[in-house]
Amino acid sequence: MKKLILSLLACMALFGTAHAASEGPAWDKFPTERITDQAALQRGAKLFVNYCLNCHSAAYMRYNRLRDIGLTEQQIKDNLVFTGVKVGETMKAAIDPKDAKEWFGAAPPDLTVIARSRADGAKGSGADYLYTYLRSYYRDESAPTGWNNLVFPNVGMPHALWELQGPQRAVFVSEKDPHGPAKAAQVFKGFEPIAPGTLSPAEYNNAVADLVAYLQWMGEPNQAARVRLGVWVLLFLAVLTFIFWRLNAAFWKDVK
Repeated sequence: MKKLILSLLACMALFGTAHAASEGPAWDKFPTERITDQAALQRGAKLFVNYCLNCHSAAYMRYNRLRDIGLTEQQIKDNLVFTGVKVGETMKAAIDPKDAKEWFGAAPPDLTVIARSRADGAKGSGADYLYTYLRSYYRDESAPTGWNNLVFPNVGMPHALWELQGPQRAVFVSEKDPHGPAKAAQVFKGFEPIAPGTLSPAEYNNAVADLVAYLQWMGEPNQAARVRLGVWVLLFLAVLTFIFWRLNAAFWKDVK
């Protein structure tokens, strides 16, 4: 129960408000090629089911839709369905929303389109935000949960993926702005590992990219097909334009 409550707090804070997404440091660039990588999407789906679905639902996504990323119905049943639901049902959270509302004052939000909802025109896409956020946790003993986040300062959640990444500390130094007030500001200089996680830093970054890719795909499963169709439409218009140009030249060649 304690682990479930901590996971719920983590997920609620991650997807709580858009205000934190519009402030803070620049966002890292999410590797967009993952969205068309079926193996990455499958790994991301596994992470989503194991670390997010305990708290949050994806009410607009059915398990059997995962066949679009290369999984068979049997693979979905064996590896991604743990609550006895049918493959044709939507991805519902393990926790009872009524209990969540009673414990925390609000039911956890749905995650189906979370990546699309966190976009910021000045800083990047919602995938950029999530990719940066999930890699920016650090230990903060002054925080109620013992965790803080560079992208979402004073975050009210613990680090849901800390066992994978391993705890790290943020290094801040005091720097005085010669053109500003006399009080020195705390400037972030980087992260320092406290203890290793079950994944190396590179492996953890890859895991987060896979998870974010799945969240991005889930918000628009037809995105890849739409892009492919768009390419063919543009090629067709280009060929049609060339044909019309040559027909126009042939029609007017004898007109003085």
